[in-house]
Amino acid sequence: MKEMKMSTSKNWYAIYTRPRWEKKIANLLAKENVITYCPLNRVLRQWSDRKKLVYEPLFSCYVFVQVSNIEMAKVKETAGVVGFVCCSNRPSVIKDAEIEIIKEFLSEYTNVQSEKVDVRENDLVRIVNGALSQYEGYILAVNKNKVIVSLPSLGYKLVAEVQKSCIELVKKPDVPKYA
Repeated sequence: MKEMKMSTSKNWYAIYTRPRWEKKIANLLAKENVITYCPLNRVLRQWSDRKKLVYEPLFSCYVFVQVSNIEMAKVKETAGVVGFVCCSNRPSVIKDAEIEIIKEFLSEYTNVQSEKVDVRENDLVRIVNGALSQYEGYILAVNKNKVIVSLPSLGYKLVAEVQKSCIELVKKPDVPKYA
């Protein structure tokens, strides 16, 4: 019988949380000695009688955790955690450099906005996870949670069905502007 080897090296992962539970889950996991990062955006809020600087999660319903494969079960069992963000049915590893970029960006700016980027047919995209990581290609079709990408840089026209969460937009197609 083949024995599965569990890795003890730690990687960053994103977890889905219940709505408005981001800070609470980060605190619960920190109490369990799990390394967490809940990016907080400094926002100046206006009330009728005053202004106040408040800290709100930058990414709604997401918290980052740095865990080994063994610690994943502890994270999943935490109240308010919906699950790991996955690509091809495996939790998506987030690069250390990407976490550092978010930290640096938030340290320099206030009132930061995060937006999901919709992709459309003919958009140039880069695959960020999986075996085809860092390859660029064009979107041929968009389904509910997946896109079909043509990858001409491999010297062949390969068509792959890729989870939307595993791509990043490189360039939208040029659309002529009419006066």
